[in-house]
Amino acid sequence: MRTRGRRRRSGGFTLIEVLLVLAILVILASMVGVYFVGAQRGAYEKAAKAQIGMFKQQLDMYRLDVGSYPSPQQGLTALRTAPSDLRNPQKWKGPYSEKDIPLDPWDNPYQYELLGADQFRIWSLGPDQQDGTDDDIAN
Repeated sequence: MRTRGRRRRSGGFTLIEVLLVLAILVILASMVGVYFVGAQRGAYEKAAKAQIGMFKQQLDMYRLDVGSYPSPQQGLTALRTAPSDLRNPQKWKGPYSEKDIPLDPWDNPYQYELLGADQFRIWSLGPDQQDGTDDDIAN
């Protein structure tokens, strides 16, 4: 016996089912996007720390040869080219860096400060590109 008024369901999806699947896909895509942004930031921070560590080694070699760290005016470029204001230019045995001084991962120059005769500070402004904030990366 057949029942009247009932329709046989076809094999397709309803609009509600399609919208539900789309909503789930959007949520998953946004979660993946957030993960990749965090992973990229972490990679940039590691790259900045590695570059700062490399600068430290190069500056120590510079100091062994010249007798002092570069002045703030000479900056990190003293690792690549001999400063014109050295007291004894023959002591400079560089270049101490094989390549030009790179920008940080956020395309800003690294900051250099001479804190005393035996101390210096190198830092990146970090992702917000503002000095003195929590995201700065320093030696």
